[in-house]
Amino acid sequence: MSSSISIYQTPAVLAQTERLLWSFEHWTGRSLLPGLEKISEKTPVMWAQALFNAQFVVVSHGVEADPIFNYANQTALDLWELDWSAFTQMPSRLSAEETFRADRAQMLAQIAEGGFFDGYSGIRISSQGRRFSIENVTIWKVIDPQGHSHGQAATFEQWVYL
Repeated sequence: MSSSISIYQTPAVLAQTERLLWSFEHWTGRSLLPGLEKISEKTPVMWAQALFNAQFVVVSHGVEADPIFNYANQTALDLWELDWSAFTQMPSRLSAEETFRADRAQMLAQIAEGGFFDGYSGIRISSQGRRFSIENVTIWKVIDPQGHSHGQAATFEQWVYL
């Protein structure tokens, strides 16, 4: 990737941003970027930049048997203490400590059935071993307008280091 292009401007991230925004609104009836819908000239890059630089966490993983993260905004990268390349090669289960992975897996199975869940809380761990509690998390199934599944995503704006 050229150093003159930001990660959020790549075709894959632009497409994932569109799916994240569309499916969040589809399931919840809310905008993932409230207030931005008032801007008359919306470009995919503008939406992608806004989501990538948001002051809340947004992450998503794909549909692999052991799902791999395929998106993290800058707030998430900072929280997990990883760069884009490392984060998007990590199985999403590794974002939680081993003792909390069964609870996480059960929640994700429920999302696969019902589309989304508001109010999830859990414990996560950064790449450097920093534990943190996440609260009031919305988790949703990432789909495109045709209904094809592209994995699951989560967003939250509250966390506390433990």
